[in-house]
Amino acid sequence: MKILLTFVLAGGLAIGASLPSKTISGEYIEARTADIFTGPCFANAETGLIGELAVFGWKVRQGSWQGVDLTGLSVVAAVRANTTLGDVYTPHYPVKSVVIVDERATPEQRLALASFARKVGGELLADVTRVDAAPIELTFENNNIHTTKAKLTAGTLATIETRAINEGDHICRNEEIWSPPLNKTDHAMPAVAVSHTFSGQGLGTQWSSPNKRSSFVGSFQHDSE
Repeated sequence: MKILLTFVLAGGLAIGASLPSKTISGEYIEARTADIFTGPCFANAETGLIGELAVFGWKVRQGSWQGVDLTGLSVVAAVRANTTLGDVYTPHYPVKSVVIVDERATPEQRLALASFARKVGGELLADVTRVDAAPIELTFENNNIHTTKAKLTAGTLATIETRAINEGDHICRNEEIWSPPLNKTDHAMPAVAVSHTFSGQGLGTQWSSPNKRSSFVGSFQHDSE
């Protein structure tokens, strides 16, 4: 009886291990053209004038989407909104967006990456004007995913490089997280965007917005589809 029970348990564990993960998880980064860690004076001065542009990206640590394994692959989006992203008083829709999928992905994986980005990006990615492919890298200092020093490159199309917020970045002395991340995360920390660029096509504009307290670095976990 004990031997039979052992085989049953072992078989159950083997089957469970072979089943696809029901979640998809990994790292997240974003940068905008307006501060997200700031005081009311700076935030109010920027609202309605800048902050309608952003780049964000996901690196899948583990998981699948629509039955397609995306482990190790990344997807990036750049958006152009109607007004300052995060302004709760003025609708920033409609939003135009461009999606950049990992060049290493197979055709099936590219479709799944774009689908994942559209789903979790919600209304921000409701109007995708263009889908490009590029070599994408999202790295963290010393491979520590809990650091705020990270770098995202999507070929020559988009970049974000971040560092930790330090004492010299507290200008008003009453700074706080003014608006949450644009996409759902399970953990996110504000950071300074040392570099934040978009030089692709599809949005009618390109930009470079360095040295702003405008970035989040964190992680995500979503239910798989």
